[in-house]
Amino acid sequence: MRRLCGFFVVLCVLAGWSVQAAAHPHVWIVARSEIVFDAEGKLTGFRHTWTFDPAYSAFAVTGLDSHGDGKPDPDKLAELAKTNVESLEEWGYFTAAKVNGTSVEFARPAEYSQTYDDHHLTLRFLLPLRAAVKAPKVIGLEVDDPSFFIAFNLAEGADAVTLAGPPKGCALTVKRPAKPAEEGVQILADAVANALVGKINPSTLGGDYTLHILVACP
Repeated sequence: MRRLCGFFVVLCVLAGWSVQAAAHPHVWIVARSEIVFDAEGKLTGFRHTWTFDPAYSAFAVTGLDSHGDGKPDPDKLAELAKTNVESLEEWGYFTAAKVNGTSVEFARPAEYSQTYDDHHLTLRFLLPLRAAVKAPKVIGLEVDDPSFFIAFNLAEGADAVTLAGPPKGCALTVKRPAKPAEEGVQILADAVANALVGKINPSTLGGDYTLHILVACP
């Protein structure tokens, strides 16, 4: 089951999770994002780099070291990367994007790869748009897990979010979460429980924990 579920093995194992468990992170990711344009200035997609926490990383690569040298086999890492990106579709790739106020649809991930260094597993992939967008004026991007089962934290530094080949004059604004994912977990757990019994609107959850990326072009 672990190999079939790939990235989401924990979700498969805990298919009968409680509300309390659902609102607590079980996988931690340090994320980087690149917003990709083509030579004509069309928005073509987003390139993600996700580095997993050591505990999940160790679990994910169990059984991938056939040589006993402490390193996962490259071919098995490549196979796992394919399984991982394919399984992301069910969760919308944990990516939401709007261009000029309209939600965009994604094609299948491409250019995916996976590495394991210093006890951390890193997944890289390009998430193309189903159709490139000409002359995008405003691009909004969010990367998160609304269920809060997976905690996304933006990497430190100004290069955590970048633009690749943008039209001249495009400006990037990154709004980091008001609260780190590791803080306020009990508060969010209670909020999820209240949402499920109809006391609050679940669409209001997670705002303090979500990464917001905005690109404005002339």
